[in-house]
Amino acid sequence: MTVHARTASRSRGPVAVEARGWGWRYATRRAWAAQGLDLSISPGERVLLLGASGSGKSTLLHALAGVLGGDEEGEQTGSLLLDSRDPRDARGRAGLVQQDPDAQAVLARVGDDVAFGCENLGVPREEIWPRVREALDLVGLDVPLDRSTSALSGGQKQRLALAGALAMGPGLLLLDEPTANLDPEGAVSVRDAVARVLDRTGATLVVVEHRLDVWLPLIDRIVVLDAGSDGSGVLADGAPDDVLRAQGTLLAERGVWVPGIPPRHPAPPVASGGEVLVTARDLEVGRARRPVAGPFDVALRAGEVLGITGPNGAGKSTLGRTLAGLLPPVGGVVEAAAVLAAGADPAPIRWSSRQLLTRIGTVLQSPDHQLLTATVRRELEVGPRALKLPEPEVRARVDELLARLRLDRLAEANPHTLSGGEKRRLTVAAMLATRPRVVVLDEPTFGQDARTWAELVDIIASVRDGRGDEPPVAVAAITHDAHVLEALRARVLALPAGERT
Repeated sequence: MTVHARTASRSRGPVAVEARGWGWRYATRRAWAAQGLDLSISPGERVLLLGASGSGKSTLLHALAGVLGGDEEGEQTGSLLLDSRDPRDARGRAGLVQQDPDAQAVLARVGDDVAFGCENLGVPREEIWPRVREALDLVGLDVPLDRSTSALSGGQKQRLALAGALAMGPGLLLLDEPTANLDPEGAVSVRDAVARVLDRTGATLVVVEHRLDVWLPLIDRIVVLDAGSDGSGVLADGAPDDVLRAQGTLLAERGVWVPGIPPRHPAPPVASGGEVLVTARDLEVGRARRPVAGPFDVALRAGEVLGITGPNGAGKSTLGRTLAGLLPPVGGVVEAAAVLAAGADPAPIRWSSRQLLTRIGTVLQSPDHQLLTATVRRELEVGPRALKLPEPEVRARVDELLARLRLDRLAEANPHTLSGGEKRRLTVAAMLATRPRVVVLDEPTFGQDARTWAELVDIIASVRDGRGDEPPVAVAAITHDAHVLEALRARVLALPAGERT
């Protein structure tokens, strides 16, 4: 949801930020999420906050918004201040747009959700609705005020959350990967909307994005957090050109996306597309029997990646869930080949969850929707244990995935305390633990730094090609990341613009 700090009156003007030896450790974690951070941000500065996945960027933003919680949720060291005040005592001064679009909507209708923050701040009623309409217009979310928030696509929910933050008129705008689920045109429009607000209000900006290109024209300073065994400090700080020119190579080695230094790509597929495992004919997809996209003729082939692309609202996620057997077709059919169905009904929508485990694996757009247990290790054990695999086999699969996806140091951590990129790698690993023949990945590289992006793409490529005695897998990847489709030599299905997903 859109979150703001809590206190008594609404303040105006840009905010100053001061951190001195600041650190935070979640109550369920041994390692510090951030530690020893010294940082000053002047009122009105526009800062792009970078760092490897897990370096503490999201934790810092949550702390600045005053929503990390009390002593029961974690331990804090040092000081962190907004205009010389504790962020928890600075209501309305900071507005935060969080990483997960599905976790941000608070109320059932779009207009009410955007108005929520203003109402909490005691903004006069006659001011609220003009602010709501202006904020929605700024972010380009052109839907009725009474539209259900649950009917929005992930990208539309991201715009909704940004509108809620902008309507509050905060002096400090905190954006945690605000364009991660947007198509390229949408990403630019959101950045331009933020620029208009900053130009008008002079608010201070701290934005976290792994990809720099969209935000470089807007920001005037880059701060890079350094991830280490003892937490995170500042690895680099300065004007964008100075930081990228002087330390670009070092930053790239640490996992930071640096323009002109692309991450490595895996080898090409070992063979052209193999046998068809899932076929869709005259397929229309939607929810509540209302079609939103189609008709399509689609084939998922072993040893091949099908890239599903298109603007926000085109129906990409709905198509992916329908191919995965999670949503019924509105029209047409989805059928599995005999080798995949293996005696089950040809229609995946009729399969039980246990039947899906080894046949079709799915990674949803929102990682939090798939987290079930209290530790990372247990999360990876869910699927193999449901298959009643022998204990040594369960342990071997889990240990391999923990190491390959850089999650081994987090094996005993609560999954909900991970960064967005770490949660994404965890949900991919949990899906792969059951070794399905078909995988459907919705924004698989969301939240990844350049190093973990390359490692994740490597894993998808190895699954596609098969390894050892494991056969090639059919992969469907729903993404706005053109680089991942290029790296995986994907066959692309581009959906036209639609109303919603």
